[in-house]
Amino acid sequence: MAENKQTIGFIGIGVMGNSMAGHLLQSGHEVFVYTRTKEKAQNLLDQGALWADSPKEMAGKADVIISIVGYPSDVEEIYLGEQGIIEHASKGTFLIDMTTSTPSLAIRIYEEAEKKGLYSLDAPVSGGDVGAKNATLTIMAGGDEDAFNKVKPILAKMGTNIQYQGKAGSGQHTKMSNQIAIASNMIGVCEAIVYAEKAGLDAETVLKSISAGSAGSWSLSNLAPRMINGNFEPGFYIKHFIKDMKIAIDEAEKMELHLPGLSLAKSLYEKLAESGEENSGTHALYKYWSK
Repeated sequence: MAENKQTIGFIGIGVMGNSMAGHLLQSGHEVFVYTRTKEKAQNLLDQGALWADSPKEMAGKADVIISIVGYPSDVEEIYLGEQGIIEHASKGTFLIDMTTSTPSLAIRIYEEAEKKGLYSLDAPVSGGDVGAKNATLTIMAGGDEDAFNKVKPILAKMGTNIQYQGKAGSGQHTKMSNQIAIASNMIGVCEAIVYAEKAGLDAETVLKSISAGSAGSWSLSNLAPRMINGNFEPGFYIKHFIKDMKIAIDEAEKMELHLPGLSLAKSLYEKLAESGEENSGTHALYKYWSK
């Protein structure tokens, strides 16, 4: 694939998508963008991105289409609807869904794309707003390995840890493993900070000690400072994390697997969402104890 000559369509200009599309634009690609609220894409349009009025319109213009939207229902509409991408994309187009969605939907999209001569990858990401801004996202991909290798130079504009996981749906299953690990870890991070504060310690000094030892984690290093400073702006929304945990629990049940840590985390986050925190960042779990 002559990567530098590809026209890329990008759907979903949110907390992460804005930065991701920006990296592609800055690397010299012609980039079409679409999001439900055009104003969210204005900074990209000012930098030279082109606007598409719909996924259908984008499908006729782009060689590679990337999406990162909110929910599986959004993914299904974008790709499988009558006005969707698969129905209207040109043969040979590469479709890369980077939304955290369901493995079963990823497989459906792959199968329908294959019928039309399209190449589909499920390639969810981890790293939040920081990873998106710094182009250091972890990208976990499922689909045909040959297709993955052809678009890997494009993925490398947005991430640094880029792994092929296996057949269609494998990227989403890997992301579920990622979210399961984060869910229980976030409980531990929040409890650690709350405990330090209740004990009368300086939380920032405690963080310097524990983040460098065996308790260290990405959440402890990157999100605990935000908790301490009272900054609960979203790098990743609580409402979307709850969606991810529901998917993971559903998939685990299909495998007759019980995940008590994940179930506990989901229940705590649901209580926060009910209290009006659904649009806060996932690290706002801290408020469960601080309220």
